[in-house]
Amino acid sequence: MSNRLEGKTALVTGAGSGIGLAVAQRFTAEGARVYFADINVDAAKKAASASGSDRATALAVDISDEQSVEAAYAAITADGELHIVVANAGVQLFGQDAKVGELALEVWEKTVAINHRGTFLTLKHAVRALQGRGGSIICTGSPTAVVACGQTFTAYSSSKAGVHGLARVVAADYAQEGIRVNTVVPGYTETPLVQTIADDPTLRAGLVNSTMLGRAGTAADVEGIMVYLASDESAYATGGLFTVDGGLTAL
Repeated sequence: MSNRLEGKTALVTGAGSGIGLAVAQRFTAEGARVYFADINVDAAKKAASASGSDRATALAVDISDEQSVEAAYAAITADGELHIVVANAGVQLFGQDAKVGELALEVWEKTVAINHRGTFLTLKHAVRALQGRGGSIICTGSPTAVVACGQTFTAYSSSKAGVHGLARVVAADYAQEGIRVNTVVPGYTETPLVQTIADDPTLRAGLVNSTMLGRAGTAADVEGIMVYLASDESAYATGGLFTVDGGLTAL
């Protein structure tokens, strides 16, 4: 590896599996000290251990709970400076998310609590930790916030649209303090989060065929843009949407 993040400290939420796991492990390989944060602390510990790096630390955090988020940042900053935050943790309730007229309130509230409020809390305390030195915040968005994708994901789509809007506002508000905020928009990426789609041949084929590249994405496909946005190479990039969706949203 090129050690593009040498000397940096990063927090990655949802690092116990999927995209968060891949990104956190890539960051350690690029020289960063990385906090693998997840509500499932056992998954976080396993992921940090699997990185094979003494710069990987597991951290339990429930992003929908402000006290938990505050405690996580306090633990990190007590050990030193923070430079990078990847607000990646999220949930998609397949089989429960539905058309708006059929959507249960508890499904809506759980999705929004984790995806939108959780990202808000992650960013709220991120900017506090980064103020005075600047840094990079990266949110994980979704094509469903931009296009319908042929699916009924009312709560998920709405929560991710909120993430996109939140990132833009925070980018504008903190640009003069040297804090950059960008959103990465992965397409259909085969991770545990979307196992329900992978297990349905018809649904999977529909999504794959709707991409220009004609294949599903992998967590590894997202690593490169995350490293770029975390590094000083992207010093002039803020407030942006960076799609890694095989061309899904361009069709």
